[in-house]
Amino acid sequence: MSISLKNRTINRELSWLSFNHRVLQESQDDSVPLIERLRFLGIFSNNLDEFFRVRVATIKRIESISKKKELIGDKTAAQVLEEIQDEVVRQKEQFAVIYRKILDELKTHNIEIVKENELNQEQEGFVENYYRAKVSPLLVPIMLKNLDEFPYLRDKSIFLAVKMTTPKKNKPGTSKQYALIEVPSDLTPRFVVLPEANGKKFIMFLDDVIRFNLNDIFGIFEYRSLEAYTIKFTRDAELDLDDDVSQGFYEKMKKGVKRRTKGQPVRFIYDSDMPMDLLRYLCDELGVDEDDNIIPGGRYHNSKDFMKFPNVGSSELEWEKINGSDHYLMQKEGSILSAVDKNDIILHYPYQHFRGFVHFLREAAIHPKVKEIKVSLYRVAKRSRVINALVSAAKNGKQVTAVVELKARFDEEANLEWSKVLQDAGVKVIFGIQDMKIHCKLAVVTQVIKGKENQQAVISTGNFNESTSKIYSDIALFTTHQEICEEVDKVFAFIEKPYLNFRFKHLLVAPAAMRRNYIMKLNREIKNAKEGKEAYAFIKMNSLVDETLIRKLYQASMAGVKIRLLVRGICSLMPGIKGLSENIEIHSIIGRYLEHSRVFIFANNGKEEIFISSADWMERNLDFRVEVSVAIYDEIVRKEIRDFMELQWQDNVKARIVEKNQPNEYVAREEGQPKVRAQMDIYKLIKKQQTEIKKKFESA
Repeated sequence: MSISLKNRTINRELSWLSFNHRVLQESQDDSVPLIERLRFLGIFSNNLDEFFRVRVATIKRIESISKKKELIGDKTAAQVLEEIQDEVVRQKEQFAVIYRKILDELKTHNIEIVKENELNQEQEGFVENYYRAKVSPLLVPIMLKNLDEFPYLRDKSIFLAVKMTTPKKNKPGTSKQYALIEVPSDLTPRFVVLPEANGKKFIMFLDDVIRFNLNDIFGIFEYRSLEAYTIKFTRDAELDLDDDVSQGFYEKMKKGVKRRTKGQPVRFIYDSDMPMDLLRYLCDELGVDEDDNIIPGGRYHNSKDFMKFPNVGSSELEWEKINGSDHYLMQKEGSILSAVDKNDIILHYPYQHFRGFVHFLREAAIHPKVKEIKVSLYRVAKRSRVINALVSAAKNGKQVTAVVELKARFDEEANLEWSKVLQDAGVKVIFGIQDMKIHCKLAVVTQVIKGKENQQAVISTGNFNESTSKIYSDIALFTTHQEICEEVDKVFAFIEKPYLNFRFKHLLVAPAAMRRNYIMKLNREIKNAKEGKEAYAFIKMNSLVDETLIRKLYQASMAGVKIRLLVRGICSLMPGIKGLSENIEIHSIIGRYLEHSRVFIFANNGKEEIFISSADWMERNLDFRVEVSVAIYDEIVRKEIRDFMELQWQDNVKARIVEKNQPNEYVAREEGQPKVRAQMDIYKLIKKQQTEIKKKFESA
């Protein structure tokens, strides 16, 4: 049965903006510590930057090809761009209101953000000295008059656009001069802590430190007035790769990363107090117009820097530090390889330590029976212990293969550097497939025991990255199930030689058959529902966009299959529509941690199937990436995942209801019902589960 999606899906871009609105909601939630609320404003702003660099840039390219024919859902590209502009302006206005409220609340804690004209004498001296010692050497002021070519504005940076009026020589009146100064916030902190006064603590934007010292830069011009306004320019982040067949993929990526900095403009933000003559001059010189998302803003831009806002107050203004735990079985055995050899184990990050995976690699690196290690790397930490473990393995004579995805967006440059580090250590580095991203998160260790190979595999929903594992909620399966391990090895073989054809029984692998397998499982649920058997699907993912699977979910709902979805971000499916999707409910959890794990549970007429995966239900994941879902067989692990999913569904503190009109209302809590905050309550759940595991194995 074919189901038309016309007027039955939510545009993915507008759905993404609804997700970012949920992030913005966190900044106005009084239950969130005050400094963390300010940092949520930074997360909101950082998300929006990436949205413009990637998604808005893509739509603008579509629009440039065809004004009318290319559709985004039920709308033309031009219509979507207009709606994006309107919604972004609305959210920015809400941002400004929230920001002002947070500033007022900071004052109640004796913390103030001050401007250059609000300093006392001691602070003025401090700012002058700080500027001369820390800031002045980093500045490159550019006078714009008589330049042959307007200077290039670096993406993601902020600039002070300066306007001076100076007396005309030998004539009445004044003349105008313009200048640009890049604010060096990537080289020195954006927020400067000033000396205390009267029990109060003061913080100043780096922008205002420069404003306070403008005379130090422009004093030679004998100006009558001097003004500075912050601007920001966002560019298309798409990589442009050469078609030169004589170049290797590594060299093409290096050139592409360099060229990205000169991408086409997609957004220009300016201080709304900027005088019109300066604004017109900048727009003319930059070649931007109303079609380039010109957005009026406040005094400060690059609010993403709020993610690093310093806490100069009490500890209660930040999240309480919570330490993750180690898995009981990994501690019990001492040897992680031995622990995995006896039992399947899952780790829930950040609730359990990522160091379990690092120790797994470190032990394999020196274990006398380990012959080979293979791992796929998409994003790694800046000071990666994972990389160190792989280097150690290579130096200990192990055969080490690392698949490094050079096209991991915004990590391309880092991955180019890491690949060289690995190659220099003797690691075999594979750059994957040029027209396809390697997004699966896999590792396999091969031991030779009494002449026979024994393998252990790790399949994760998130990156092998110790930094993000502290804030991303992910699941990693450690298993010695030999058929699963062999199939993981087959995925590595496919990456190296994509012309080979493999069959998989325990893994669902994209792009070959993942979508088809999910359709088969939903068809089975539809059949069971029609026959009066138990039929349901309980699914967690980051994004739901794929039209084929949305149709299938609608079809399943119409057949009576009960469907619960936990979708953090983009969701194009419309739940609760009579005759179409009344059997579908969708929740979205936004909180302290970024929900990142993907879990798929199908009733299967009482023989429930559970999978974890690296893949969302998006065309890019299912058709243009190598992705893996793995079946979970171990009963203890299955129960852990089941309990985790049910706890998330019961959340009535941080969960929002996803609906057609995207109001982002919180899941209602009935009178007398206890609060359930899944991201915090899971610590208790894991402690309980670990106690049960300990009892089970101690009594065995």
